[in-house]
Amino acid sequence: MPKEYTYAEAGVDRETRTESKAALKLLEPTFKFSRYGRLIPLPYGKIFPFDDKYLDFQVEGVGTKVLVAQLADKYDTIGIDGVALVVNDVIRSGAKPLSIVDNIHAQVSDPGLIGELMKGIAKGAEESECVVPAGEIGDVAEVITGISKRKSFDLIVACVGELERYNIIRGDSIEASDVIIGIESSGLHSNGITLARKVLFKQWGGKYDPFETPDGFNRELIYEVLEPMKIYVKPLLKVAGEMGIKGAVHITGDGYAKFNQLAKFSKGIGFEFSNFKPQPIFNLIQQTAPEIKGTITDEEMLRTFNMGWGFALILNKSEKDAAIDRIEGTGLKAEQIGKITDNGTNVACYKNKKILLQ
Repeated sequence: MPKEYTYAEAGVDRETRTESKAALKLLEPTFKFSRYGRLIPLPYGKIFPFDDKYLDFQVEGVGTKVLVAQLADKYDTIGIDGVALVVNDVIRSGAKPLSIVDNIHAQVSDPGLIGELMKGIAKGAEESECVVPAGEIGDVAEVITGISKRKSFDLIVACVGELERYNIIRGDSIEASDVIIGIESSGLHSNGITLARKVLFKQWGGKYDPFETPDGFNRELIYEVLEPMKIYVKPLLKVAGEMGIKGAVHITGDGYAKFNQLAKFSKGIGFEFSNFKPQPIFNLIQQTAPEIKGTITDEEMLRTFNMGWGFALILNKSEKDAAIDRIEGTGLKAEQIGKITDNGTNVACYKNKKILLQ
């Protein structure tokens, strides 16, 4: 029997990452410098007051998806990913993104590369209605290495958003019988890429040539992986402006285990997921793994990838249909993907079995 292959073995150890986050406590003494009042802790971060409003400030990087962009020598979509990652994090609190800035570290600040990255950033900013007042480019050849000196880089994007106190999505009023609505993803997005690369592409020990088109796909595999992340600003704000959102989750790293954070704010709740619509790329990863590395379990898939839904909202059951209508009015598909329970567990009903995601 082939061994189980995990995200940790691919190079991303969740336990070590969690231990590292303990160091964030060292930042708590800085909270006293908040000039307009106390910070408000939320399930996925903290917001701070500014005058009569609150600000949500987030920062994200596109991770090893830059390696896939290098392999394809295609850089006009990776900027969209940078914007999407951070604005989708900002809206979890109910905030409207105001502004983004980018930070590019490169071996060499190649004009062609930077121009392509800016195309993606501009497109993402347009879709999320954000101003981009500034950015930073650093030439750090001794830090950034890669397959091409002029095309090796890392991309970080930061975003600040604003919200009123009465619009804060606190995550503290979720109760049994509430529904979980999922909004479609575009595929892998920018999460689990390390695992996907090492299973799929020969360059990292996987099965396929990057420009090969596997059975069932209508384009080269590398472009399937490079498909940029969906931006959920418009559907989230549309729903938030008309009904009460109790919780919002950007389904990224840790997959559906990420919902467990909400249980720290609404005590005693549990989650039951019963509707997954994984795009073919997810099935390809899981089916290919035994030929190359080892079996990837269903649990590992659900704890690593979005499996078809990139963002989720939790609302009262009576608002489900209206919320889905509002989301689909912005051009994205949405469905109920689960419900809130009172048993304190996180269970996915997947492939005719129940999987515990604690």
